[in-house]
Amino acid sequence: MKLLLTSAGVGNPTIRAALVDLLGKPIEECSALCIPTAAYGHGSSEGAWRFISGRSPLHMVDQGWKSLGVLELTALPSIERELWVPVLEQADVLLAGGGDSLYLAHWMRESGFVDLLPTLSNTVWVGLSAGSMALTPRIGEYFVEWQPPGGGNEALGVVDFSIFPHLDHPNLPQNTLAHAERWAATLPNAAYAIDDDTAIVVAAGAVRVVSEGSWTHFPLPVASG
Repeated sequence: MKLLLTSAGVGNPTIRAALVDLLGKPIEECSALCIPTAAYGHGSSEGAWRFISGRSPLHMVDQGWKSLGVLELTALPSIERELWVPVLEQADVLLAGGGDSLYLAHWMRESGFVDLLPTLSNTVWVGLSAGSMALTPRIGEYFVEWQPPGGGNEALGVVDFSIFPHLDHPNLPQNTLAHAERWAATLPNAAYAIDDDTAIVVAAGAVRVVSEGSWTHFPLPVASG
């Protein structure tokens, strides 16, 4: 699977160009599935609706896709796999919305969705905030709201770095670089702090940052002793 991990969606030409490059063809020729599940972790059915309908100010479904569908992970355990797995496999891109990253990671496991990720080698995952953080090893206690059944702050570990989104956002005064540095210091893995004009591209085993804004990389901590 190819990944475009964003803080706030496809919000500028640089991120859009990276998306087109990952897709390997024009957006207008691609089918997309929206995954709104993370929003329910924050009790936001309205947020899920805004995301699916394109009424959110954060750009994901409004890119001009050939077709759009909805994949609600909480529903999948009650549906025969032959009804949803082919739909997933036929999609060019999966658009994972924001909300609670641990709730999203939980339902990716519970639904069996995460087990299919290794088979989706040509599919592009576009994450928005929690939709990006769910793929990291852990989100850090700083971001824990919904409590998973086993506790902790571990996510799926699809990538080997954590993400601090919405860096220096005007409506999130606590999301400063100083806070991000303290957050990163609590993690045993590398991390990135990214603003809403930045995305992390993961493809063919390589990681690169594309940005029209600001971001910081926190390398893997050096073991003492």
